[in-house]
Amino acid sequence: MKNYSKIMLISAALSCSFTWSQTTRETTINSIMTETYNDSQLERLAYELLDGIGPRLVGSPKMQQSHDWAVNQFKKWGIEARNEQWGEWKSWERGTSNIEMVYPYAKSLEGMQLAFSPSTPSKGVTADVLMLPTFSSKEEFNSWLPKVKGKLVMVSQYQPSGRPDYNWKEFATPESYEKMRKEASTASERWQNSMKIIGETSRTMNKKLEDAGAAGIISSNWSRGFGVNKIFSAATKKIPVIDVSLEDYGQLFRMIQHGTTPKVKIQANSKDRGMAPTFNTVAEIKGTEKPDEYIILSAHLDSWDGGTGATDNGTGTITMMEVARILKKVYPNPKRTIVVGLWGSEEQGLNGSRAYVSAHQDQMPKIQAVFNQDNGTGRVANISGQGFLHSYDYLNRWLNAVPKELTRDIKTTFPGTPGAGGSDHASFVAAGVPAFMLASLNWSYGNYTWHTNRDTYDKIVFDDVKSNVALIAILTYMASEDPEKSSGEKINLPVDERTGQPMKWPEVREPTRKGGLE
Repeated sequence: MKNYSKIMLISAALSCSFTWSQTTRETTINSIMTETYNDSQLERLAYELLDGIGPRLVGSPKMQQSHDWAVNQFKKWGIEARNEQWGEWKSWERGTSNIEMVYPYAKSLEGMQLAFSPSTPSKGVTADVLMLPTFSSKEEFNSWLPKVKGKLVMVSQYQPSGRPDYNWKEFATPESYEKMRKEASTASERWQNSMKIIGETSRTMNKKLEDAGAAGIISSNWSRGFGVNKIFSAATKKIPVIDVSLEDYGQLFRMIQHGTTPKVKIQANSKDRGMAPTFNTVAEIKGTEKPDEYIILSAHLDSWDGGTGATDNGTGTITMMEVARILKKVYPNPKRTIVVGLWGSEEQGLNGSRAYVSAHQDQMPKIQAVFNQDNGTGRVANISGQGFLHSYDYLNRWLNAVPKELTRDIKTTFPGTPGAGGSDHASFVAAGVPAFMLASLNWSYGNYTWHTNRDTYDKIVFDDVKSNVALIAILTYMASEDPEKSSGEKINLPVDERTGQPMKWPEVREPTRKGGLE
């Protein structure tokens, strides 16, 4: 009787402990859901970051402003935060610009400077416009090159239709659609062959024309959508480089083709501010039971600056900040330390996250998980195990605690293959850290917002971003509470079909610590 009573007491204690654990979990998850949907700070954060600060080009004053803003936000929520310097970059500030066709008649053109473009004199640059032709030999190119002196040179392939492919496919006859596709393919092949023959690329051509005495460069990097262009770097040191809309670029091209030489005036007021330090913003909610084990919430804070970097990666940034705010409120004493990493210079080669891996090598074996969010405003739709053999076990364990309305459309791939680039999780995967890209629904990201002049606040779908906040907050809570350390054991990679040799795990790479000078 005495022994039976003892067993009953032990069983009751275990039962109470289990019930308490389940109840605590349900209470915490319910609190996360309530806070996410009833007291969201996302719209305020988005306004302050995207409209209030604006685009966040590496090295620019706006980039520094955004780092300082993020630190202040975290501290207001009672979360310790700091900016960690990892390098320096050319500092360039975009000012106002004005582009006009002044002959054969006056017209404002839609366009903007490319990042890091030199400014113009205060009165601007006015010159005739010349189109880069296609060439059949290097000698032909060399003979043509002196003609660019004093001219504004158009360097992008002419696009005869500004209608995206889906629009053609919906409304054109099958015969007309196929004709358009064939003509577009032929024109693209001709253009690419010309560039190959002369030994230049879109990256090297601008410097070649600058050295030959061009007054400026006009490009049009159409993004295959209505009214949308991608905005990257100028690659010149003295002359301005502008991107002009497909519509206006096409008009200039057709004028030249019909024997009229248009004249364009460019007035650009950018500022070269020398070199500036580059940072990561790092925030921490210290763990109580296992403070030297970590969950990292990863997003890059920098952007290209054609728009305001709303979906690349403003949404990722405000998602991770909102997750941290909610967890600090409803789960203030996590078992493991929760780190938020808002990286700098992802766009130039994952530099900020690579720098963090390099500076915190002691943390790498102790990281429970990295959750990275980058590619747009949509709900998380795909999660890969990134080549970690046992990722199925622990990721599914954490995902099973998330309400089904948040996970029902998520597709998982296990064990997956390791990410070698593309976003910041790859920096950690290379170091053997279980790091996972939380890939989003498309929302026309590749054509309409990724690195474009239309990546602005109005493209955010806040209902989807809230879903991601709740999902990531619960995953983080479960990863923190998990009694087991996640396994970083890697799969044996398959044979590379191109080489016939086994594929290799990505290698850890150092960041570019002094950039923008080439």
